[in-house]
Amino acid sequence: MDSPLLTPGTGLIVWQAIIFILLVIFLGKFAWKPILSSLNERETSIQQALDQAEKAKLEMASLKADNEKLLREARDERDKILRDAREAASRFSEQAQAEARKSADRILEEAKAAIQIEKQAALRDVREQVATFSLQVAEKLMKKNLADDKSQKELINSYISDLKLN
Repeated sequence: MDSPLLTPGTGLIVWQAIIFILLVIFLGKFAWKPILSSLNERETSIQQALDQAEKAKLEMASLKADNEKLLREARDERDKILRDAREAASRFSEQAQAEARKSADRILEEAKAAIQIEKQAALRDVREQVATFSLQVAEKLMKKNLADDKSQKELINSYISDLKLN
């Protein structure tokens, strides 16, 4: 049951061993060194890439922290600016109200003064008109009463008697 194809001969095994040993020596001398050096270079470059990635990761974390800090500062600055703007608007509003009150008070005082002046002028005009009317009425009465000689003599006698009494 031993078939010649399944079991090799001893000579074949010896030659295959010699060829294998020569192949290993040849590969060791010419191929293994460049392959191992390229593997070492590849390992070094991979390690450098990993180190750079770790460094970049740390830098990204640092930048993220810096960005968050800058964002907080910007928010604080925005809040401060808004607070200052609100305070300025409040102060401006209060100043405008105070100026409006002062202006209204001044206008009211000027109006009161103008009314008082107009009132005095109106009273003066009324007095002048009353005096004019009184004089006109007195003149008409005097003309009517003193139209004849008898009434003139009576008026003169009454003035004389009034003068003697005083």
